[in-house]
Amino acid sequence: MEPSSVPPASVTPSWDVFPQQTLEPVDIAVLVLYFLFVLAVGLWSMWKTQRSTVKGYFLAGGQMVWWPVGASLFASNVGSGHFIGLAGSGAASGIAATAYEWNGMFCVLVLAWLFLPIYIASGVTTMPEYLQRRFGGKRIQIFLAILYLFIYIFTKISVDMYAGALFIQQALHWDLYIAVAGLLAITAVYTVSGGLAAVIYTDALQTLIMLIGAVSLMVFSFIEVGGLEGLQAKYFGAIPSIRQENSSCGLPRADAFHIFRDPVSSDLPWPGVLVGMTIPSLWYWCTDQVIVQRSLAAKNLSHAKGGSLMTSYLKILPLFMMVMPGMISRVLFPDLVACADPEICQKICGNPSGCSDIAYPKLVLELLPVGLRGLMMSVMIAALMSSLTSIFNSSSTIFTMDLWKHLRPRCSEWELMVVGRVFVLLLTVVSILWIPLVQAGQGGQLFIYIQSISSYLQPPVAVVFILGCFWRRANEKGAFWGLLLGLLLGGVRLVLDFIYPEPQCGQPDTRPGVVRHMHYLYFSMVLGATTSLTVLLVSLATEPPAPEQISRLTWFTRGDAPAVQEAAAAAAAGPGPTKEQLELSPTPESGPDPSKGAAEAKGSSKLLSTVLWLCGMERRQEGAEPLPRAEPLPAVSLEEEPLVKHILNINLLLCVCAGIFLWAYFA
Repeated sequence: MEPSSVPPASVTPSWDVFPQQTLEPVDIAVLVLYFLFVLAVGLWSMWKTQRSTVKGYFLAGGQMVWWPVGASLFASNVGSGHFIGLAGSGAASGIAATAYEWNGMFCVLVLAWLFLPIYIASGVTTMPEYLQRRFGGKRIQIFLAILYLFIYIFTKISVDMYAGALFIQQALHWDLYIAVAGLLAITAVYTVSGGLAAVIYTDALQTLIMLIGAVSLMVFSFIEVGGLEGLQAKYFGAIPSIRQENSSCGLPRADAFHIFRDPVSSDLPWPGVLVGMTIPSLWYWCTDQVIVQRSLAAKNLSHAKGGSLMTSYLKILPLFMMVMPGMISRVLFPDLVACADPEICQKICGNPSGCSDIAYPKLVLELLPVGLRGLMMSVMIAALMSSLTSIFNSSSTIFTMDLWKHLRPRCSEWELMVVGRVFVLLLTVVSILWIPLVQAGQGGQLFIYIQSISSYLQPPVAVVFILGCFWRRANEKGAFWGLLLGLLLGGVRLVLDFIYPEPQCGQPDTRPGVVRHMHYLYFSMVLGATTSLTVLLVSLATEPPAPEQISRLTWFTRGDAPAVQEAAAAAAAGPGPTKEQLELSPTPESGPDPSKGAAEAKGSSKLLSTVLWLCGMERRQEGAEPLPRAEPLPAVSLEEEPLVKHILNINLLLCVCAGIFLWAYFA
């Protein structure tokens, strides 16, 4: 082993990664400015949009233009877990984790060009609701609504909380619970009161801040290491000074600069990357409530496509913004980031299986000058807040529109608004209670933890959506049994993974064969195939779906006249306004409202009306009355202007070519 170039001080027992460093006054000023700015944008968007109807609150009134949609898609996707997880995976094993990001480049385009026209034509608010219309019955809708909430809490909320907490605790030395509770309080304020519009506009601001901060850190770190050539030369020498001599522990992987790796023995086998990764990725980008809800909020299909293109271009950046800085962090601090001895790792970051997750925070605090450090803190907090608000808003949409409406089918719009807002507050509390569990149970690489859970729970759902959208013959029984079988298999594998964790470096592997030899990406392929077969066989063996379950609900029937579906819905709903009429009914612009004055005149206290105003619910009198059953609703248009359409399609080609070039270059 070559002598380590690290000064001997780092070998002495001082394993404190972040020496008692407090932020300078300038940094604190930057942080405070950032919070004020975010709150200002949140409040401004509350004034600007109409929040007292279901469509206004959950779909931002369907009035968003392309750039906030694109920025919001990116910000919802890139949470603090991304910064810490991707940089950690980069430090531990090289650039392979980028494959997840570049897979998303294509999937977000698939959403805009193939899935969205179907969702827009069907006029749904949530994804479980789409399946309910497409397959009929209630069991799939409720099953999925509960599964979505489960996935959100287990993978998204918990991981982002953990990553944000790691940053706040280690870098700022604040008390964890107070810090997180404060953050959540700020996010809950504008999520509860402003709805999706406030979330999207603040996301756009957060994206800007994230890009400025992350790009400046990237520049500093590349200068420090001597550019890409410097990184490629020095990465393989980034070996910790204390390690077992005769093992490969602590050594960088030989294939660190390749995305495609050995199909049998590597950590991300290439067939799994091409196929097994695409299935959960399609679930995430094309059928996940958080993402689809942003696209449905766009003014029209062209704006939604523009937003997806913007996100797709931004997805090129994570390799350079997060993964490579993680690798540079390993080059600069090999003893800390790449520690190989479980006891030392335990001392450094409290995690015996490795400390790669500290790569990014370490870089921020060591390389950045005063002022920029405060900006990077804001970036991490921005990433945490933007992904949490997105999840809060989408979870409350699913809970309200799928579960609550099922429990109380005749509830008023006013009641739905109250329930949606209370559910956000409930999630906030759950998130805070969740922190100790997350701190206790994390493996070495955060990002890989999220991805393996995704590979077990998401493929069956993705397959059911794909078949529902593109195969007319798929029916409720097929979809239900496919989902059930797929999720059972996935659940079994998930439990096995938790019972038999991966052994630490240098220890014998005693896990059962199915866990040891079957990579989670291969398992994702098996799950996808099993679910598809089940849906195909059961659907063909049972009766075909009714015409109203196909009209305007599949790719081939998206242009049907809305008559069949609307008539069926009206018949099913009986007297009283149908759901579409509730959601699409033209509503007056929010502004000074006469009924508010009347309410106050009735003697209701000033305080109550203030609280109601904050929640955007000053129209109880008007909202509670059933809406008159007026003329049939206009179908949501899928038309696009020819010129805009050509520009979008040319961009689509450019984007796909850029993606293929990047894959080929780094493969």
